[in-house]
Amino acid sequence: MPNEIILLSRSDIESLMPFGEYVDAVAEAFRLHAEGRAVSPAPLHIPAEGGGFHVKSASLPLGRRYVAIKTNSNFPQNRSLRDLPTIQGAILLLDADDGTPLAFLDSMEITLKRTGAATAVASRYLARPDSRTGTICGCGEQGRIQLAALRHALDIERVFAWDKDGAAAAGFAAAMSKQHGIDVATASNLRAATLESDVIVTCTPSREPYLGLDDVRPGTFIAAVGADNPQKSEIHPDLMARATVVTDILAQCATMSDLHHAIRAGRMTPEAVHAELGDLVTGRRRGRSGTDEITIFDSSGTGIQDVAAAARVFELAQDRGVGTRFQLA
Repeated sequence: MPNEIILLSRSDIESLMPFGEYVDAVAEAFRLHAEGRAVSPAPLHIPAEGGGFHVKSASLPLGRRYVAIKTNSNFPQNRSLRDLPTIQGAILLLDADDGTPLAFLDSMEITLKRTGAATAVASRYLARPDSRTGTICGCGEQGRIQLAALRHALDIERVFAWDKDGAAAAGFAAAMSKQHGIDVATASNLRAATLESDVIVTCTPSREPYLGLDDVRPGTFIAAVGADNPQKSEIHPDLMARATVVTDILAQCATMSDLHHAIRAGRMTPEAVHAELGDLVTGRRRGRSGTDEITIFDSSGTGIQDVAAAARVFELAQDRGVGTRFQLA
């Protein structure tokens, strides 16, 4: 008899899985990667007129061995020209032992939350435990998740919101103040904000670095999230070279993300990277070693995060009868 596949919409996924479960799933994914038990091929990019597609895939043993293949499109003019989201996509989840398709999931909720979850995991090891003030650079959907991630791991009480679009920053500040019950204020001067901050998240589409050595005080933790392809750049290579850098997956970050640009500028080599995140999760490498150390989590976004989150959502959907069942045959 043909296998039943579960179709899960974004609203299905949102109803099934709280943020804390993403954090646990992502931490487990990085642990398995550090133990050599994950398969994580390099991402594939497919250019298109006016945009492009990227494909990320991975396999993890999570009781059952799963494979996930995610395709996300990115068309920056979609909202202005077509009233469509800039980023759209889907994840196909399969059984890695017999190839059976298990679920077809909207990718947006999972991509947002698993990206924030990696920041939450990294914050445990790389931020000072007494961190109270943060700056969020980039006030879109990912910025909102990143603030939730910081507050999941740290007692953040005060936040500066910065965006090239001042209206976006103002809207973010008002909404996040109400949601989290903390002081969130717009930052007209980015350097003034970051020099008051214990933690900084960069999650913008910038193609030029805007955060440098003079913008960061000793002891700061930076989650560099936005540079998820070789063209994007947020952190100046001199700041990368000065900091203790931890990547999600080193080989991937060396070809995309801010590490990629620091290597191209001759300011770093792959060997200069302190650790991968999985090394911290397993205890193989230390996290922060001093209160004055500047630490950077270089987050390029990985397939192991996608498969861990998608598998957990699928199992919850099975248990609770959520989603639409269909057959391909």
